Amino acid sequence: MATTVSKNPDALPQLIGEFKPVDEWQAHISRIFYGLRAGRVRDYYQTFAAADYRLAHALAADYYDRVVRRDRARGEGQVARGDRPEGEATSRLSPLAPCPLIIHEWGCGNGNLAACFLSHLQKLDKNGLVYPRVRYVLVDNQEEVLKAARACPDLAPHEAHVEILCAGAEDLGTVEDGTVDRIFANELWSDMPTKLMLRKGSDIEEEYLRPNLNPSTLLRAGESKPAVSFAEPHDAIADWSGFVRAFEATDTQALKGFPSFLEDIVWEKEYRKTDWKAVSYRKTISEFLKHIDEEVLIPVNLGAVATIKEARRVLASDAIGFSSLDAGTADLTVLNDPAKPCYGQFGGQYSFMVNFALVEAVVTHLGVSSVVIEPQREYLGRSLGVNLLSLMDLLASYPTAGTLQPWEQDRLIIKTIRVLNEAYQSPYERRIEFPVRQDMPPEERDALQETLLSLKRDGVPDTIAYLSEEEIFMVIHELEGLGYDQDLLKAALRARPQSVDYYHLFFRPKPPQNAPLGRNKENA
Repeated sequence: MATTVSKNPDALPQLIGEFKPVDEWQAHISRIFYGLRAGRVRDYYQTFAAADYRLAHALAADYYDRVVRRDRARGEGQVARGDRPEGEATSRLSPLAPCPLIIHEWGCGNGNLAACFLSHLQKLDKNGLVYPRVRYVLVDNQEEVLKAARACPDLAPHEAHVEILCAGAEDLGTVEDGTVDRIFANELWSDMPTKLMLRKGSDIEEEYLRPNLNPSTLLRAGESKPAVSFAEPHDAIADWSGFVRAFEATDTQALKGFPSFLEDIVWEKEYRKTDWKAVSYRKTISEFLKHIDEEVLIPVNLGAVATIKEARRVLASDAIGFSSLDAGTADLTVLNDPAKPCYGQFGGQYSFMVNFALVEAVVTHLGVSSVVIEPQREYLGRSLGVNLLSLMDLLASYPTAGTLQPWEQDRLIIKTIRVLNEAYQSPYERRIEFPVRQDMPPEERDALQETLLSLKRDGVPDTIAYLSEEEIFMVIHELEGLGYDQDLLKAALRARPQSVDYYHLFFRPKPPQNAPLGRNKENA
């Protein structure tokens, strides 16, 4: 099949690798991305858990209710409460109490989800039935990410309940079978190795990539804007062969000494027959592709599939369960659309749409029948007892949103947040991080900077945040003054999910009778 090269009139591509499947290069680039930018991930993309609290509170409320119901069914309510010896700290486990409640967060981000979850769980647990028994394990395969998450100031009050585990979610070798009660994976699957596959006749092919570097757009180390144009690679990188060796070895310590390059990689593409020896669940994937039109690419989230298998192994037989919250679709009509966005790039790193329909098929293949897939917003609203709308969706409802210049969009965002803050009050203090564009007219930039500095610390914490219907309509007239339309906002609050949206996949480990939970080899 013909090779496709990204078009760039200034590009002088130099090979820095060979053709490999997309998932292999994605994993490679991810290791480099987090090695170089672990402390600055929010500069490139944000999540609903990076600064906002409502996702964490919904998970905490749901978990508390489920544990209490389970304890009542077991008749363990009194045992869980237990009589503590006089003077014993409430955070320690009473000898009479049942086993600890082990919670895993796979891909722990900046620690905000864990901090808000534990704080809200402690608040809900007025009788000390649940929170004292919790051990919350932050899991990530990057040491720098774990250090940053563990250092989250709001985790300090929960220090006795928090542990860290440096491991990949697809292979938790040190975690024993059947020992975990709850697992959260927030926007993890989109960050994990994913193949792009298509059906062509009787064959199944996948996308291969080959990276080239365009030296003319490289930045000198530490700079944030293009410096000068370089005609040859040795002008930008004195030790070109050393750079290539470091890139191939994902030696991030060495790569820190070179100019910034991730966003300047030029990727060549071609399609080859899939080598099934390297892919599990061949039958499940092949059957799924029969429902997709020929030559339509779909994401096959192999990393997600691996985590499902590992979750089933480590979850206790009566565990509360596993939750993945991520962007994607379970709609075959959307998956059949050749124009759908299979992936995006943030800071040079690939982020893939999650194919929830295929993941569900794999979960079912593993013998788990109780799989629930629902819009994330609906899950949060039900858990918290409120109707929610994301700030992103509120902004998208603005009548002329599509015609605004980028700096005008920024101005609208900050003015909207200022108005919402009259009704919105977070239980946590956060200084909103919002870089002001340099291309904004000077007087507008100065006014916007002043507004940003005046925003209260317990207001809307981020552009990626959830708002309640009550908060929106408490300031509806002020929003109308900015140009919002009340009828459009009402429609947005009741709108169905978009073609690709944020979803919650949940399952409980109900394996078939006598089915092994250990590391049995999967059929392919």
